[in-house]
Amino acid sequence: MLICLLACSACGTPASGTDPDKADSRYDVHYTITPDPDSATVTVTLELTQSHGQLKELSFAIAANGPTEIHADGKANTRDGRFHWQPDKTGGRLHWKIKVPHERSNGGFDAWLQTSWGIFRAEDIIPRARTRTLKGARSKTTMTFDLPLGWSAVSEYSSLNKRIRIDIARRRFDQPRGWMAIGRLGIRRETIAGIRIAIVGPEGESVRRMDMLALLNWTLPELTSLLPGAIRRLTIFSAGDPMWRGGLSAPASIFIHADRPLISENATSTLLHEVMHVALHVKTDVDYDWISEGLAEYYSLELLRRGDAITVRRHSKALKRLSEWADKAESLCRATSSGSTTALAVMIFHDLNAEINSGTEGRLSLDDLVTNIADGPTDVDLDTLREIAANLLGRSSNVLHGDNLPGCHSMAAPSSA
Repeated sequence: MLICLLACSACGTPASGTDPDKADSRYDVHYTITPDPDSATVTVTLELTQSHGQLKELSFAIAANGPTEIHADGKANTRDGRFHWQPDKTGGRLHWKIKVPHERSNGGFDAWLQTSWGIFRAEDIIPRARTRTLKGARSKTTMTFDLPLGWSAVSEYSSLNKRIRIDIARRRFDQPRGWMAIGRLGIRRETIAGIRIAIVGPEGESVRRMDMLALLNWTLPELTSLLPGAIRRLTIFSAGDPMWRGGLSAPASIFIHADRPLISENATSTLLHEVMHVALHVKTDVDYDWISEGLAEYYSLELLRRGDAITVRRHSKALKRLSEWADKAESLCRATSSGSTTALAVMIFHDLNAEINSGTEGRLSLDDLVTNIADGPTDVDLDTLREIAANLLGRSSNVLHGDNLPGCHSMAAPSSA
């Protein structure tokens, strides 16, 4: 009897590395972001609270312009170009400092912090980390800002509570992401077509918040008709010099320079181009940047036409100008899509739309291809594009044949039926 009781007792003892679903699989991670405008730096404190060592190790790359003055509780070391932290079983703290301003190779800053405001991405101050955890463990992540008096902070996340919750689907270790602004800010908020919009810029900057809201009021209903539920929140950040004079997208957030026209003289829109990037969230393999850039530019024009922000005649003239620009493109398949390459990509998608429409007797269009892309995996390459088009057409696409894609001849192209 005693032997049996001892055996049963041993069976109930959890072994090392047991799936924490049988206990508590969650561990708490809290980021505190403290800017120092005078030195243009941010100090980040990561505070970890856990019950039984759910997070075993966290590591991130040490880049030339990355974190400095790194301090950690528990065990820490740097090897193979990465910082490795092994916290205690109950948690601990990790601190680092990072210089915020970052100048692009073609001029202008895509991250900035000065005496009255700063705009940057969370990825600029919080390096992307790898983790080792107990099986099934995942973080419950929050974030707060410790700001100078009179400053406020805006990110892509709801800030109704002081502790901002970070919850990213399909990730076990959640980190803040996307654009954020700190300082003395002006904000306009609206809900358009079910999408919660915030337009943010430093006080005193010539940010056209109401103009942006007007343009989105015309076009976002068309976007939600095309891709229902693709965007639930959209935060737009804007400022003048010394920020980069263009547009850049991130998850659920966009930066656009205050001097960029909302609709250019050639009837294209940098703002809507970046909105389409957010909606599609497409990642492309090397040499296929033209796919994401071409789709974003093609549909930015479509949203303007469908929302009656431009006339059909103006839309046709815009396509004609893009066609002339496309003639200057020497190669389509390249790591980065230039202006002429993107113009060529737009014309390819314009022709593909006509091919799908004609081949299905008007039942289907490029909209159906984009819906398939949005519903599928985020990584898209030429094979993916051809496969979806073939499923819609019932045959291989002539438009996507290698002969029509300059610079892509080395890649296998299926022959048309």
